[in-house]
Amino acid sequence: MSDSSAGEETQVDQVDTVEAETAAPVEAILFASDKPLPPAKVSEICELGGVRAVRKAVDTLNEHYEQTGRSFRIVEIAGGYQMQTQPEYNEVISRLSASRKESRLSQAAMETLAVVAYRQPVLRADVEAIRGVACGEVLRGLMEKNIIRIAGRADEIGRPILYGTTKYFLEIFGLADLKGLPQIEQLRIPQVQAPKPAEQNAEDQDADEDESEESGDI
Repeated sequence: MSDSSAGEETQVDQVDTVEAETAAPVEAILFASDKPLPPAKVSEICELGGVRAVRKAVDTLNEHYEQTGRSFRIVEIAGGYQMQTQPEYNEVISRLSASRKESRLSQAAMETLAVVAYRQPVLRADVEAIRGVACGEVLRGLMEKNIIRIAGRADEIGRPILYGTTKYFLEIFGLADLKGLPQIEQLRIPQVQAPKPAEQNAEDQDADEDESEESGDI
């Protein structure tokens, strides 16, 4: 082996070592955190000197996880990084959490939350106009769960409150940002088109002919 080749391999090993040393503390704090951590916060805690180093560390860790067949990855959620298990292990995880009694959102709460999520910032009056029922109690309940928040006040008489979703909303629905919400078209149920009159008449005629043939065979 030539001296130049040996020098290049040594340099690569040194780079890999530096990347591993940088990635290790990032992995440690993300493993210990129960919520997404912004890159700037990670950089501050690990003393990395910038978010670019954090992103590089995350890429290095995810590459290592993929190469070694780990069951988890570091994902970007709600403007931060968090460790999550791979989707194929959802069933196993659900067995673990099956015994946990967690409060679920009612149908009314889900409908109200959907309006707020897609129309935010939105007035309570607009939410009620869309749903056709009073939503005061439901909105308060969603605020108590930290799923929605007061997003400001409208420039109208009385300065009514505007509602919007929180980062916790992004966390529980696994969204990086609001752009990840399903498009309205994706939520529509496909409509089956009724046959045109000419097509219907042809189908009826075919049916009559089939019945006549069957009657003749008897």
